[in-house]
Amino acid sequence: MSQRRTLLLVAVVALVALAGCNGAGNAGGSADMERADGGAAVSATAAPEATSSGGSGGSGGDASVQANVQNRALIKTGTVRVEVDDFQRSKSNLTAAVAGYGGFVSDTTQERHGVGNETYTTGRLVLRVPAEDFDALVEDAKAEGDVEVVQTNTEDVTDRLVDLEARLENLRAQRDQLRDLYEQANTTEDVLAVQRELSDVQGEIERLEAQKQSLEDRVAYSTLTVELREPRPTPNRVAPDRWYDTPVLSAFLQSVDGVVVVARALVVGVAYALPYVLAFVLPVALVGGVAYRYRERWLPHQ
Repeated sequence: MSQRRTLLLVAVVALVALAGCNGAGNAGGSADMERADGGAAVSATAAPEATSSGGSGGSGGDASVQANVQNRALIKTGTVRVEVDDFQRSKSNLTAAVAGYGGFVSDTTQERHGVGNETYTTGRLVLRVPAEDFDALVEDAKAEGDVEVVQTNTEDVTDRLVDLEARLENLRAQRDQLRDLYEQANTTEDVLAVQRELSDVQGEIERLEAQKQSLEDRVAYSTLTVELREPRPTPNRVAPDRWYDTPVLSAFLQSVDGVVVVARALVVGVAYALPYVLAFVLPVALVGGVAYRYRERWLPHQ
């Protein structure tokens, strides 16, 4: 019994070590392939510069570089904010455009706001379209009204996908070997030990497969978030039909405003009149005062 457990433990350890070696080999192979591809691309782009004619060699180098770029896994996302005249009409237009591209609307939000007796609508659409139609959808969104914000982003996830695939291959090989050990186990303890390892490996495989599937889905279908907003209306104050319909507080405040206006008008009127007083009235008053004093002093009293 002890010898069998020892052999089983040695087999599991050897299996893990073998999986690690395979992972390192695959990772190294992937890195070597990427370096080789990169070297080929650099050589292809450098060839036209090295030759003076630049004929067919230059065309071949450009084609290689373009093919290398097209093989990259790119996730495209973007945001467009537009002020539109009619929210519902713009929403219908964009929904139809997405359907025409073979995409779909993944999320929508809509909110109605009130300003006085007027209302306006704002909302957001999350649109998913094939990656090759992303730029066309951005232009469709911009054509709906006055563009306020346009933001796009591209993320290269090629290396992440390559790494996930290499790890999945190693884990699948490890799972197959654990299944063989499970079939060969004779005791309950050995069966449970291998089963635990097999469950852990299977859980890791499912987790990595979900990550890989999510990345591939985001690469295949780009995401554009479109924010639509109708213009905010300006509230209009409606005056009461009769003066006695005015609320008491409003009437008092209006009276206070009237007093302030009258006081200000008086101050402004004094400011306007003061120069005339100084220029005309004051000299006349001074002359009159001097004449009165002269008369009182020099003329005899009757």
